[in-house]
Amino acid sequence: MIKQSALAQAVALAVAALAVAQNAAAQDANAPMQRVEITGSSIKRAQAETASPVQVVSREDLAKSGKATVAEYLQTLTSDGAGSLPTGFGNGFAAGSTAVSLRGLGATSTLVLLNGRRMAPFARADDGQKTFTDLSTVPMEAVERIEILKDGASATYGADAIAGVVNIILRKDFTGTTVKVEGGESGYKDQEQAKAAITWGKGNLDTDGWNVLVNAEVYKSNEILNKDRKDRAWIGHGDLRAWGYPLTTQFAAGDIRSGVAGATPTGAIRNPNTLAYEYLPGCEQFSESVQPVPANGCVWHQDQFRSMQPQIDGFNLYTRGTLNISSDLQAYAEFGHSERNTHFALTPPSISPTVAFVPSAANPTGVINWGSGAGTAIVLGATHPQNPYGVPVRVRGALFDVGPQVRYADNAFTRVVGGVKGTWAGWDFDTALTYSESELDLRYTNMLNMKVLYDALSNKSSPYFPFYLGAQAGQNTAAQYAAIVTDAKSKSTTKLATFDIKASRELMQLPGGMLGVAVGAEHRREKVDNPSLSGTMTGDINASYVAAKGDTSVSAFFVELAAPVLKSLELSAAARYDRYDNFNSTTPKVGIKYTPTKTFALRGTYSEGFRAPGPAESGAESQSTGTATARDPIRCPGGTPLPGANQNDCAASVSAVKVGNPNLKPETSKGVTLGFVWDPFDGTSLALDGWKIKRENEINPMPYNEAAALPTAVRSDNNLKDANGNVIPNSGSLLISKAPYRNSSYTDIKGVDLDVKQRLRLGDWGRATIGMTWTHIVSWLRAENATTQYQYAGTHGNCDTSNCAGTPKDKISLVASWDRNDYSVTATVNYRSDMKNRLFDGDLCASQMLGGKPAPNAECVLPSFTSVDLSARWNVSKQLQVYGSISNLFDKIAPLDPLTYGGMSYNPMDASGAVGRYFKAGVKYSF
Repeated sequence: MIKQSALAQAVALAVAALAVAQNAAAQDANAPMQRVEITGSSIKRAQAETASPVQVVSREDLAKSGKATVAEYLQTLTSDGAGSLPTGFGNGFAAGSTAVSLRGLGATSTLVLLNGRRMAPFARADDGQKTFTDLSTVPMEAVERIEILKDGASATYGADAIAGVVNIILRKDFTGTTVKVEGGESGYKDQEQAKAAITWGKGNLDTDGWNVLVNAEVYKSNEILNKDRKDRAWIGHGDLRAWGYPLTTQFAAGDIRSGVAGATPTGAIRNPNTLAYEYLPGCEQFSESVQPVPANGCVWHQDQFRSMQPQIDGFNLYTRGTLNISSDLQAYAEFGHSERNTHFALTPPSISPTVAFVPSAANPTGVINWGSGAGTAIVLGATHPQNPYGVPVRVRGALFDVGPQVRYADNAFTRVVGGVKGTWAGWDFDTALTYSESELDLRYTNMLNMKVLYDALSNKSSPYFPFYLGAQAGQNTAAQYAAIVTDAKSKSTTKLATFDIKASRELMQLPGGMLGVAVGAEHRREKVDNPSLSGTMTGDINASYVAAKGDTSVSAFFVELAAPVLKSLELSAAARYDRYDNFNSTTPKVGIKYTPTKTFALRGTYSEGFRAPGPAESGAESQSTGTATARDPIRCPGGTPLPGANQNDCAASVSAVKVGNPNLKPETSKGVTLGFVWDPFDGTSLALDGWKIKRENEINPMPYNEAAALPTAVRSDNNLKDANGNVIPNSGSLLISKAPYRNSSYTDIKGVDLDVKQRLRLGDWGRATIGMTWTHIVSWLRAENATTQYQYAGTHGNCDTSNCAGTPKDKISLVASWDRNDYSVTATVNYRSDMKNRLFDGDLCASQMLGGKPAPNAECVLPSFTSVDLSARWNVSKQLQVYGSISNLFDKIAPLDPLTYGGMSYNPMDASGAVGRYFKAGVKYSF
């Protein structure tokens, strides 16, 4: 009912807008449009509408949205999907960054440009695999507009434009000075935000022949902990027993599962006679969770420590200088620098992790199982004061005494551009040298030196023996902690140097107008050096090895034609040739636009694209270990746990080791769009586009559920027994497996975009605009091979992709704005449809209530979510503007989501429903 009601209301509003427009007074004719260059084409044209669907976001749209950053705005796009990286995903590989994922194909298949040119990617790959552009480096106050091309564009831009292109266009000239100061606070009196920006410009290009523009902004956003939302229903809770769930959710630890003790703050030792774990005393001084029966150990939940939103401190600088050398030649230079420092709190370290690293002669498997591995399992020595048995015994624990692990990510991004543009012999040309680099300093605190810890617990000859656990940790010395507890650090860099040149002109007269042509060439070199955290190379600390290294050179040439063969018919075509170090690619694109009347046009495109293997995927020195939710096929076949297993095995957090494969081939794609643009009434515009993308030869790790079934998977030694009491070999709790990168089969996605906009003149009451964008996913099919296929549309999958946010079939954004004299008010409604809480269509319910019923409800459906944002502005004078906004106006609570790992018991797509109502106010002064 919620879904039908929201959709019906959105459609009713759009229809009402059209009805009002039909009776509106006639408007003045629009002024002739200047020739412009639209993203996806290098040919300047008089009409902004091309054969490709392009969504344009203006400075005005950004200001009225009330969003604080470019990333926040772009992640409200209905075309954004799974694989998008929100600010709050602090436990991901690329914590501290933000990214957009058009069509849910992942950030790596969305090409992000700044002023039409590439930027160096973030210095750590998402999921340890996918390189992407960090939107956090873009200065919000310097943005002129954003163009979102919603079809493939490899024929123009080369690799990575499979799902589309986001081109962020910054201001190029400005005269005067503008100062802007704003602050914000949530309805819970936390997550205080502050930003100050100044924009200064001097020189008029037309009269002075030069212009200099400088924009600088500094900002901060304070951290929110999950426990700060303990009174907001289930939001941020790891313990969901109050809502009918079992004790052992994915955010619980410290209890006994299938006979094995979890990471308990008290410490737990295994009785050598019974092999049962016995918990040391003192649970009440550590855990904030209500305890079950004492025999089940000392349970605790991650919301006791984890952040919901990170602490952020940042600075952006953008400068541009432009000089008219002559009437036909202009020189320009840009310099940008961004610094963004974040930190995110996680949980205290476990003393029995399973870690992966690069195999060596000393350890050919590349895995150390500190929990139950032969010769590596952490034990309490026979003479340890907390060991009553007189023989070494296995021990489990979490060191609450050292505190939570905190991830610090300090990113610095620098970009320099120098170029000239102008006209020569009838050609409009633009050429430039661009250099950009990203430097990422990572520091993970309260990590453990596992070999020192091993000896401190078991070897009486160690100077750090005995190291006490739990309630007796107060006896430990500063010297012991200094030896055992460490910070893990790394410094990563990515560098991109590019030379490009492009030129366009009109060649000849055709019946419909002038034939336009563009040609261009590009050479770029990208270097990636992302070393792993210190101590992870040999498994010495409680973290797995994650590294990527590579060096790529690319040379390319492209050509494009726009042929108005008739007044009503334009044909377009483009082709690009890219030469890499070890492969070549030729990608074409064709388009058609038929305009039988001034108010109606049919349009369509066919495009091919590609994505080259990234250094994290193809580098011989690259490796990462990721975690996702999957069903253990050994302990939970068909969704029912075997005797001795439990329900946690049916939704296990599976770790998988992914190793670079130099033999990977590039991904390829074929895309089709078909739609129309119609202005049925004065002030009304409507665009409807169907689209289809098929991405083949996909570079994916083996799906986690398949990796879990491999006989090489590393498991605990709590093996199951058959009906006769015989041990089933290699059937213990799943710890880690291998999921090598490979070129799998394909992903096939189909959908529809609807964009409606209504402009109204209200006489003395000013003017109003109502706009709606609606994206409907018809199918999102991933095929691993001819017999194994997963349909994700309308489900919670693909959970192998960042944060397991799901693939809702419908996303709608409805914006209504009213301007009168010096006042402006804008309301924005964001809606996502419900989703089946299943890993893929036709699968079993992915979560269960206590007692085995489907979760989060009997229908196994995650409810839809709708939020409303409100913003207002008052131009007090020509110089002074006062503005404010309220996000999540009605303080809607995000639906309970037990499956995602991107947010604690809420979906990361619904983050505003987790944070709660948020207030922001600011002033802008120009002089």
